[in-house]
Amino acid sequence: MQFATIEPTASRPDLPAITHEEAAALARTTVNLFRVWHLSDIEARTLLGDMAQRTWARWKEGSIGRIDRDLRARMAILMGIHKGLRYLFTDPARGYDWIRKPNAAFNGQSALDVMMRGEITDLIDLRSYLDAERGAW
Repeated sequence: MQFATIEPTASRPDLPAITHEEAAALARTTVNLFRVWHLSDIEARTLLGDMAQRTWARWKEGSIGRIDRDLRARMAILMGIHKGLRYLFTDPARGYDWIRKPNAAFNGQSALDVMMRGEITDLIDLRSYLDAERGAW
């Protein structure tokens, strides 16, 4: 019996792939975002999927290497969280501070506490919450 070869397809062919140049720009923007969020190195590395300490140090110096698909997705979600906060708060500093403030919607935890659980789904959930709060649904 002979089997036909099935060509693999992208899981979301309707979405263009993030290029290496775009991913590097996204990485630089993420470093800047984490600075205004006043994240520690361990917090930043956790949000980036337990990034190696040495890699994070290089990123902060501006040396961005290869970025895998999971990391690209994490950074894109983090940018969506940032965007949601910018829509909700006209004063950027209030949005930056909001991530550390206790929130009844998160059982008294902060948004950062939620994100620090380390799973990409935690980032997705927070972004969905912000989208709903700003009326994107």
